[in-house]
Amino acid sequence: MGCTTLLLDRTGPIATLTLNRPDVRNALDVAMRRELLSALDEVEADAEARVVVLTGAGGHFCAGGDVKSMRERRHSAVEGRERVQMLNRLVTRLVDFPRPTIAMVDGYAVGAGCNLALCCDLVVASDRARFGEVFARIGLVPDGGGTWLLPRAVGLARAKELVFTADVIEAADALAMGLVNRVVPAGELVQATRALAEKIAAGPPAVLRMAKHMLNRAAASDLAAALDLEAFAQGLAITGEDHQEGLRAFFEKRAPRFTGR
Repeated sequence: MGCTTLLLDRTGPIATLTLNRPDVRNALDVAMRRELLSALDEVEADAEARVVVLTGAGGHFCAGGDVKSMRERRHSAVEGRERVQMLNRLVTRLVDFPRPTIAMVDGYAVGAGCNLALCCDLVVASDRARFGEVFARIGLVPDGGGTWLLPRAVGLARAKELVFTADVIEAADALAMGLVNRVVPAGELVQATRALAEKIAAGPPAVLRMAKHMLNRAAASDLAAALDLEAFAQGLAITGEDHQEGLRAFFEKRAPRFTGR
């Protein structure tokens, strides 16, 4: 894959996507949005890739939209909508990506960068990570799925506070309010994220794919619909070879070797 704003590394079952515009704290320009979509297509086509880690180069995750390009000229409403619609395609692709995803956040994850992290299933942050819905600072509303993702992570009142104040918060505060899953020392970020990714990658891939879909759907459905989907998915899972392997491993007191079948 030939990219100018993104690095793709595949080591074993883990695919790592690294936003690579460190001179601008990995701001999301149009090229990066396109390359992320292309990279996700490439990873999905790789049967060996079981977990995706999304991170940023140069000590930061992502500083959000490319403010420099916004300053260069005034955009029309049509242009502004088109910019966000491309971002919307990336948001839905990442949220619904059929593999578990982990955002590995160091430094700043602000604006659309904060919401890009929230698009991932899990967020592991270093103790020097910073998060913020800073759109109001430049007279903009949240995008990147923030109005949907953020309240589901931290609750509506907290989400409103973060959006209205445009405050940048520290990793410990993000952990306390449920914005991130784990905070680790900066020097241990890669190792800790890798260990979590490997643990998830050892799980049954088809089952985890269904579970992710079910959890995403449940956020916008009622109990009856969730129960129906559980019954349907369990009917598929219980017939799978991975279920039989899990049972064998349980009684043989060993780690299971799941294949996705």
